Amino acid sequence: MQNFSQDSATTTEPEAETAAQASAGGPVGRKDRALGSSWVRDLMISAAISIFIITFLYQPVRVEGTSMLPRLEDHDRLFINKFVYHIEAIHRGDVVVFRYPRDPQKSYIKRVIGLPGDRIWIDRGQVWLNGKALQEGYVPQKYRDGRSMAETIVPDGMYFMMGDHRSISSDSREFGPVDRDLIYGKAEFIYWPAKDAGVVE
Repeated sequence: MQNFSQDSATTTEPEAETAAQASAGGPVGRKDRALGSSWVRDLMISAAISIFIITFLYQPVRVEGTSMLPRLEDHDRLFINKFVYHIEAIHRGDVVVFRYPRDPQKSYIKRVIGLPGDRIWIDRGQVWLNGKALQEGYVPQKYRDGRSMAETIVPDGMYFMMGDHRSISSDSREFGPVDRDLIYGKAEFIYWPAKDAGVVE
């Protein structure tokens, strides 16, 4: 077989030989098959990684309702982290997704206000936590309300949730603290619509 350099692009013999090699299953044919096999392998690996991420780490969800305005709007689409609370604690201020205590088939998204052992009461819309007025910059004045609630101590293993749009939110003021086992994700990032895209804080 004639050897040729890649610099011999002006001759016809190498082209004829390359075609013959491809038809005979020579080096070029093996290279094409290798490329095809590599492409399939990469596609399968990518699919497996995507499935792993969606199954164990992140899950896309759609917001329904306006109880978390102004940050989360109706029909916003976001990613929730389903893994984070397996390695770290739930913190006050986290926006979490949980199964509705009165109907576990439904999911709610709210902000964590009280942790286990916290003393909470509400005086005409002002939340008091362990004897101090809670400063809530995430609740604009126009979304506040005048509701009050008698003092309650959050039981062990439970969390007190509230929506940021206080005047319309159905939350722990109505259905009580939420069991830790019902919380399954932390809201991380809004990806659609583009105008709302960004980290959930």
